[in-house]
Amino acid sequence: MRHWFRSYWAEDDIWFYFEVDADGWVARQVELQGPLERPLAAASLAEWQAAQQAGTLAGYEATFGATAEIPVQEWEGHKPHDLTLQEFETVWLTARAACRARARNRSTDEE
Repeated sequence: MRHWFRSYWAEDDIWFYFEVDADGWVARQVELQGPLERPLAAASLAEWQAAQQAGTLAGYEATFGATAEIPVQEWEGHKPHDLTLQEFETVWLTARAACRARARNRSTDEE
């Protein structure tokens, strides 16, 4: 069964939002930084794996970032705050849109 939570890392002023599977692996992850909660990442493990297999991982990570690479049981020093699926989805959709817009702006600037 999946569950959702968020944790705050004060040293970087980042809220991390997680969707975690029954085995503790992060399925989706959002990172919001600063008082304006600027989206830094909105990554899906399944999409990351597909991009890796397709040879497009650099582009995926440049747009959406990556998920944590170890299960949550191995994390230290975080204080999870439980979320509902709806709370996570709201943050997820907003962050994904911001990451896509940032990627479009980068590609337009490069032209």
